[in-house]
Amino acid sequence: MQSVEQVVNFLSQYELRLATAESCTAGLISALVANVPGSGKVLDCAFVTYSPQAKQRCLGVSADTIERFGLTSEEVAREMALGALQRSDADIVLANTGLAEAEGEMDGVQCIACAIRLEQYPNILSETLKFSGGRNQVREQAARYALMQLPYYVQRLSQG
Repeated sequence: MQSVEQVVNFLSQYELRLATAESCTAGLISALVANVPGSGKVLDCAFVTYSPQAKQRCLGVSADTIERFGLTSEEVAREMALGALQRSDADIVLANTGLAEAEGEMDGVQCIACAIRLEQYPNILSETLKFSGGRNQVREQAARYALMQLPYYVQRLSQG
């Protein structure tokens, strides 16, 4: 996909409702979708959970997972996605956590997870990427990347 409009059309065409579970992007993914006319047909809800406590309270992320793997890990992103899938009417969830400004090699590292409900059972995939630039550039790149990958994620998840 080349544009957010195409992603919204894709979701509409396949009658998929999207929820987001965002930490580092702080609602940018859902805001990009909401900017598109007609997005109300495909956007169910958005969870913005920045703190560890919010991730646990709102999305059911395990304190053990946070302690074991770190707040900005792929494992946490996966639990965020599954938690949002359980707590929404969405068919598909995009989740994000990461660091937009950090010292050293973790700067710009973003973890993205996508969960989809197939025949009432969840399926999930995730990846860790590194973006460059300032804080808001990293956040914007991560949000756009997640959305543009959505059709690919759906294809991969649908294959099992």
